[in-house]
Amino acid sequence: MKIGDKVRFLSETGGGTVAGFQGKNIVLVEDEDGFEIPTPINEVVVVETDDYNIARVHTSAVPGMQKPKSVEKPKKNDDDDYDPADRPITFKAPVEERKGGDALTAFLAFVPIDTRQMTTTPFESYFVNDSNYYMRFTYLVAEGNSWRMKFTAEVEPNTKLFVEEFTKAQLNDMERSCVQILAYKREKNFVVKPSIDVQFRVDPVKFYKLHTFQENDFFETPALLIPLVENDVPRRPLVVDAQSLKKEMYAGKPTADSRQQGRGEALVRRYDDAQSKGKTPQRKTGPDIVVVDLHASEVLDTTAGLSPADILNYQLDIFRKTLEQYKSKKGQKIVFIHGKGEGVLRRAIISDLNYRYKKYTFQDASFQEYGYGATQVTIR
Repeated sequence: MKIGDKVRFLSETGGGTVAGFQGKNIVLVEDEDGFEIPTPINEVVVVETDDYNIARVHTSAVPGMQKPKSVEKPKKNDDDDYDPADRPITFKAPVEERKGGDALTAFLAFVPIDTRQMTTTPFESYFVNDSNYYMRFTYLVAEGNSWRMKFTAEVEPNTKLFVEEFTKAQLNDMERSCVQILAYKREKNFVVKPSIDVQFRVDPVKFYKLHTFQENDFFETPALLIPLVENDVPRRPLVVDAQSLKKEMYAGKPTADSRQQGRGEALVRRYDDAQSKGKTPQRKTGPDIVVVDLHASEVLDTTAGLSPADILNYQLDIFRKTLEQYKSKKGQKIVFIHGKGEGVLRRAIISDLNYRYKKYTFQDASFQEYGYGATQVTIR
């Protein structure tokens, strides 16, 4: 018999729980009302025992006995019901690099949402990073002589990032745009790439033509991809730096005459010679349009003795004289055929139109009629 056993009386009804002992022969039986009844041990019998049931014990029940410490029921751990599947995913797969991806290539992409409604459909723009580098880019649009930041973000390697959705009504605000790019890698050594600053022109007219948007490797639908950098070579800037253009124009090799009389005098004489050897540029006129072919073979009888800078100056002189000739004819359209080539003549023409003839509007001429190397100017 021990404390906590349930007992009943032999000589009378009732019973209770052993709460303690007095001496060797007396047991204290606690009834259901909490009273302790001293009873001879031989007058009670154990009816139920539980080694794990620890009853309340009075330390006065047995001399020298201390009340045993209660054993607390183990607290329920909040983690007992925790499902490991609910844990947040913190693992991130390392960036996969592809062969040949260490040369920077990036595009600004425009995607029509509904190609069946080209006159009314809105568009989405994306930044496409087709390289093994992370790219932090800033997308800017011109407002007068200043710029406004349109979007900035970091793009992971070999991915594309949604920039915005816009309508055709917003195209005029995007006509002059600029993208700046800083490329780098994380957690590994890499070759440092120069920062990129590319300015370009978005022609609103192109967004009304379905053939502007072509099949590509980045989207399931046709898209217009404007290259920002390809194989580490940035897109040629829209605005020609005056100092760079001057350096390119006067980069001809010195002749015997220039060594004797000075480079400046030689260039002037050679340019005058070009003027005398020149011929009237081919002009095709129609009801609403004038076409001027600026190819060197069309405006010069011969290019012998002329440097590329001399030829460029002569072509620009014809361009400016043509605009001067038609300046009073409002609405007159003039197409200047400059060819694709390296784009030096085209950049010089665009620079003139942006700064010298600001009131005139211009756009790429019809590809079907003039190919990819012509610019149409409208007199205003």
